[in-house]
Parts: sequence; structure tokens; C-alpha cells
Amino acid sequence: MKLRLAAVLAAAALALLPTTASAEPAYPDPLPLTGRQIIHDPTVHQLKNGRYVAYSTGGVLGARLSTDLHHWSDAGNAFSTPPSWWYDYNSTADPWAPDLSYRDGRYWLYYAVSSWGTNHSAIGVATSPTGLPGTWTDHGKAFGSEKTDTWNAIDPALIRAGGKLWMAFGSYWTGIRMVELDRKTGKAIPNAPVHHLATRPDAPYAVEGPSILHHGGHYYLFASYDTCCAGVNSTYKIRVGRSTSVTGPYADSEGRGMLDGGGDLLLSGHGRYAGPGGESTFRTHGRTWLAYHYYDANDDGTPKLGLNELRWRAGWPVLK
Repeated sequence: MKLRLAAVLAAAALALLPTTASAEPAYPDPLPLTGRQIIHDPTVHQLKNGRYVAYSTGGVLGARLSTDLHHWSDAGNAFSTPPSWWYDYNSTADPWAPDLSYRDGRYWLYYAVSSWGTNHSAIGVATSPTGLPGTWTDHGKAFGSEKTDTWNAIDPALIRAGGKLWMAFGSYWTGIRMVELDRKTGKAIPNAPVHHLATRPDAPYAVEGPSILHHGGHYYLFASYDTCCAGVNSTYKIRVGRSTSVTGPYADSEGRGMLDGGGDLLLSGHGRYAGPGGESTFRTHGRTWLAYHYYDANDDGTPKLGLNELRWRAGWPVLK
């Protein structure tokens, strides 16, 4: 009888345990790094000389260099001094969230200038023959927003599609938008329509920091959701949807539109890695990588560089 009672109690206890389906998802840790890891809103690119460069928010667009993606060194700033026009948007001329790309024999660096809590903002553009810090020539404003607009011109991300050049952007203020750029000047085509890619049904529409990647027959829109910049209390997370057209509509794997708050959860905080977001993607040696920042709970919430390889499963990105 005692053995039977013990078996019944054990079975009852097992029935109360959570099933595998209800367990929290497991997220991979980022690639182990050494050297100068402090970074925010990174954009990473392999230069023609073989080295990797990462530009980020902080300084006058702070730069890091690496030969192997593992060890990073401080390389100063993109600019030695801020261009004077930045002060029209920020009293300290502090640029945010750069995007680095290469086309037509030059490197192109886009960045945002704004102040916290306002959409009086602008996205600037600069070019360089090498992509290295200290070699950039600024070309002024590529696109802007004012308090009368329903979007916020920060967090630029470029993508080429259908022979045209596009820039996704946006933060709060109804979320992620897109505008076509002039391929020669790199600036927005005058009076070009502003497409709407993603938002949330609830104010303050906490979605920002887009990045778009083409793979197979789809364009994949990555975006950062919820609260940034609060150290270990940050609730940032990365979601993704896809579309057969660069201008949308984008939807998640269940068919929920990203204009209706949809988006598959790709990466969220776990363990010491709080609030991952501010993401971008890059390709090197036949592999695709996701770059982002996280707040290190083992180092007083210091923002650090996260790198994970992107792979594909049934047409959707997964992280290694």
C-alpha cells in the first residue's frame, strides 16, 4: 500500500511540472569576444582590406576594428569633429545608430541626429574610399522629420531592391517607415512616398531600429521592440517578419502583419544578456551574421557587442 501511495504521489507531482511546450525558449549566447566590446547600435562590415569595422552610437560614431570577429580594438571615431549642421538637432552634436554599406566604389555611412523624446530628427550621409575612421566626408542631411510628421527619422538601414535604393528607418511615432533614395546622391528622392512597414497597436508604438535582409525570395525585416537604454532593466528584444516586396506588407510566420503588431520573436534577454537590440546584419565568407548590443548583467549593465550567426529553417531565420 505504501509503495502504491508513493507511486500515486509521484505521478501527481510529475503532472504539476511544466511541459516542454510551456518552457521558456532557449536563446543562444553571443560569440565570445575579447578586447574592446563596449558598443551600442552596432553596424558591422568587412572592408576591402579584410578587416572588420563596427561603427556605433557613442563618441562621434565610435569605431572598433577586428581581423577575426573575435578580438576588437578601439579605433577612434568616424569623424574628428561633428559637422556644424548636427547642432540644429542636438545641442551636443551626438549622432546615433549608424548604418554602413558599400556601393559604386565607395563606403556609405548613414546616421541619425536627434534629441531624446522628439521627432525633430535627421538622417545624415557620409562617404569614404576605405570605410576607416577619419576618412569620411559628410554630405549633409539625407532625410528628416519634424514635429508635424507621424514618423521619426532615426535608425537608418539601407537595402537595394529592384534596381532601386531604399532606406528603412523609424522609432516610436508609428514605428518603421521606408523611403526611396537617389542612387547617385544617396539622399531621399524629393516628395517620394513614405511607406509604412511596422508598428504596434498600442501607444507609444515601441518599435524601432530596423534592418532588412534579402534571402531567397523574401525580404526580412528585423526590428527592436520595447524599452532600450535602461541597462539591466532594458526589455529590448528583436522580432522579424518577411515580405516578397521590399516595401511590404511584412508578416510573421503565423501570417500576422507587422502593421498589426506581428513579428516572430528572434532574440530576447536571457541569463547575463539583457535587452538585446539595435541590430543589423552583415555577410562575410558565405555566412550571415546578426550584430546587436546587449546589457551585461555581470558588468553593471554595460552595453556590449553581440554577434550570432544567422541560419535558416523552413524559410525563417534562426540564431546559432
